[in-house]
Amino acid sequence: MNKRQQTLQAWLNNICGIPVNTLECIAGDASFRSYFRIVHQGQSYIAMDAPPDRENCHSFVAIANALRAMGVKTPTIFASDLTQGYLLLSDFGDKTFLKELTLENANPLYQSALDTLSILQTCHTVEDWSIPLFTAQFMRQEMDWFREWYVMRYLEVTEQESKILNPFFDWLTDTVSQQPYVFMHRDYHSANLMKLPDNQVGVLDFQDAFFGPVTYDLASLLRDCYVAWPDDLVNEWALSYLDRLSLAVSADQFLYWFDCMSMQRHLKALMTFSRKYKRDDNKNYLQHIPRTLHYLLKISERYPESKALHHFLQAIPACVP
Repeated sequence: MNKRQQTLQAWLNNICGIPVNTLECIAGDASFRSYFRIVHQGQSYIAMDAPPDRENCHSFVAIANALRAMGVKTPTIFASDLTQGYLLLSDFGDKTFLKELTLENANPLYQSALDTLSILQTCHTVEDWSIPLFTAQFMRQEMDWFREWYVMRYLEVTEQESKILNPFFDWLTDTVSQQPYVFMHRDYHSANLMKLPDNQVGVLDFQDAFFGPVTYDLASLLRDCYVAWPDDLVNEWALSYLDRLSLAVSADQFLYWFDCMSMQRHLKALMTFSRKYKRDDNKNYLQHIPRTLHYLLKISERYPESKALHHFLQAIPACVP
């Protein structure tokens, strides 16, 4: 048990009144947070350890409370120490969408997730927390991080060779930033959605929310880096989400937005996976690179403006160990 775990154990014992002899670590996410399941008097809890120099518990608490007030199922926060970065949360169990999805139950589960997303996107303000804007400048910065971490550090392609992508980056940034902006979870996918009783959806990992393009979370959900579905089914789900929105936009235009947003989202995902490997010595996410590349290759072939990306990705190896 490391020092932070010892301090967390003392906080649970002395402040929360929950005697803990051992901490059961459970699977985490692509952050520096750690999660532990504890049981006290027949009730299960999750203890979150979010080192304050790496993570921000303030946003988690504020956004969790705001979304829950709207009817979105987020964890209840029973206790918090924001200075140390400790939270005591309700336990949604182990049934992530990623574990539970099958071809037979995919449609009802995704329809529930889309219903939840339609509520989440109507969040306009969060008390005690300022939600940042997913600006064109930030979007463009993410593409430069893709160049740095995936292209240059992971694939060892030179910066000069990657400059051919600059016009594509500029076009994609401009195109995506013209979409209507809404509350954006930013990681709304199968590993962060929980299958709860009565077809309810538990939502996790929302602390990095932005106000951003309307199709961002839709792309995260339906073109998930962890699981893939047939194109016709994905488009059907995407258009069923359009039916939930009050947008004066054609089906073709919405799917075009969805495709463009998917490309930006997956460039960011490749950056994240390669950075976890090169910076943090974490190979766990490399297994998802082939699926993410497949999305990018397939979508980038559809549009003249994205052909540069398509040819670039075709010309370099995926380099997955």
